[in-house]
Amino acid sequence: MSGPAATAARFRGWPLTLTLAAVTGLSVGPFYWLVVGSTHKDTEIFDWPPHLLPGGSLGENLDHLQAKIGLGRVLVNSLAIAGLQTAGALVVALLAGYAFAKFRFRGRTVLFALLLSTLVVPEQVMLVPLFKMMMSFRLLDSYQAVVLPGLCVPFAIFLMRQALGSMPDELLDAARVDGAGELRVLWSVVVPVMRPVLAALAIFLFLGSWNQFVWPLIALRSPEMHTLPVAIATLHGSRTTTDHGAILAGTALSTLPMMVLFLALQRQFISGLLAGATKG
Repeated sequence: MSGPAATAARFRGWPLTLTLAAVTGLSVGPFYWLVVGSTHKDTEIFDWPPHLLPGGSLGENLDHLQAKIGLGRVLVNSLAIAGLQTAGALVVALLAGYAFAKFRFRGRTVLFALLLSTLVVPEQVMLVPLFKMMMSFRLLDSYQAVVLPGLCVPFAIFLMRQALGSMPDELLDAARVDGAGELRVLWSVVVPVMRPVLAALAIFLFLGSWNQFVWPLIALRSPEMHTLPVAIATLHGSRTTTDHGAILAGTALSTLPMMVLFLALQRQFISGLLAGATKG
């Protein structure tokens, strides 16, 4: 197609292109400013016009962050808590989802309905009883206090139950006929088939655990046990002048584990999200 018709077709595509460009700019712009701001001194961050190119103070900001909150220690705390919680929640979701989807037992429907009903309970409502429970178990100010409440995630169990419900029973029966026990069936048959769903779920669980703030703030009392979001929050008001450069550097650094995890599981993540759409 050439001539006036081709020109008209190109002009008709411009509104969509400009709209997508504007939406992309609104989405990427704050993150770009966060990265650029983390490389400037505290006194330069609010200059006008703003700095749009990276500066040379990233190392200085990270040094300030290390001196004030112990950057290495809080990173280890966050990674340990998020990793343990994600792995444990995946195991619980897989086992519970498998039981709800593939076994028939008395009270299954009632139990599943009760599980789903917890989705509408606000997290803030559970803070006081959860605090009393951890205090009675003498688990406050420990990894267990943060990890254990996040092992049972109703949404994760629901997602695994729905995904496993579409898995043919013939595959499981064939493995049982060959003499495999339930754990062997789960590991050798279910896990390979559910790998995309597990990868997508792992990203959601890790993101939720990594960004968790309110409960770690309550349960972890000593600065040595703080996670990265809690430690960064303590920088506000710790001095007469807040070190915004250090805060921006810590916030930018907190996005790296999620980016690495997403890039590592990108294919499985997309496959997991499209699994339901590709079934005939």
